[in-house]
Amino acid sequence: MKNHRAQASLLVSAAALFFSINGIVAKWVMEAGLSPWRLTQIRATGAGAILLIYMALRGRLGELKVSRREIPTLFLFGTFGIAAVQSLYFFSILHLHVGIAIIIQFTAPIWIVAYLRIFRKQPIAPLMWVGLGSAFLGLLLVAQIWEGLTLNGPGLIAAFLDALSLVVYFLMGRMLSTRFTGEAMAIWGFGVTALLFAIALPWWKFPTAIFTRSIDLNGKLAGHHLPGWSLILFVIFFGTVIPYTSVLIGVKHLSAQVTAIIGMLEPVLAGIWGWIFLRERLTTIELVGGAIVLIGIYISSFLATEATEME
Repeated sequence: MKNHRAQASLLVSAAALFFSINGIVAKWVMEAGLSPWRLTQIRATGAGAILLIYMALRGRLGELKVSRREIPTLFLFGTFGIAAVQSLYFFSILHLHVGIAIIIQFTAPIWIVAYLRIFRKQPIAPLMWVGLGSAFLGLLLVAQIWEGLTLNGPGLIAAFLDALSLVVYFLMGRMLSTRFTGEAMAIWGFGVTALLFAIALPWWKFPTAIFTRSIDLNGKLAGHHLPGWSLILFVIFFGTVIPYTSVLIGVKHLSAQVTAIIGMLEPVLAGIWGWIFLRERLTTIELVGGAIVLIGIYISSFLATEATEME
């Protein structure tokens, strides 16, 4: 059991790594002219198709079978846990300072722990609160939200809704993991997202010119170009298929709150990639904040879990 938990923690940490790299690549694609909504659409549709082909080749399509009673739950998971998380995040960073959007999004672990304590009456180890508070304080330092503070009504609402959608993603992912494999959950989630976006944004109006456009990789890679299709394929496979599946497999052996807390690695890693690729300077405060996040994650994800199991 302990071994499974360690492997699951590694999977979720790897997911945070891939999500953070994906942010850089997605930014290049959006700066080239593809809207966040269209990027979410092709991201989910492509990821769902790849996973479906993978499952078919492995002879595992039987894992996708569901009863009528399970369809509404899977539809809610796809709608709020995947479609809303992706689109609301993109919308919020368009209308808010990125640091503010990230901080609000990563209040999700706090809401999860509060929900479990208040509504599910689950005991929460004191170390969990200490670690969670430390990690959140570290995020405040990483984002340095006091600089360039800009509040926008729709953006603020979208950011909070995004945090709540992330709560749904982790809680429903944990619940569904008792019945479905991580790959099956991902296929259903991406399938629902693809369907919703196909209705809202017909495919025949997709700006296909983005695929052949030569996209400039700004920052330290300025002057280097890659075709749009290659960057979009990266977003689909490395930025979606691998991390989403890793989280949904990992959450099977971890609690929803621990999975969400480990996810706090994402903005720290995003800062590192921004420094490497986009020439975004890392200040002493950001480095200290990153260290505090890591300490908080360790306390709440490992020490608190150990303390709970010993009680």
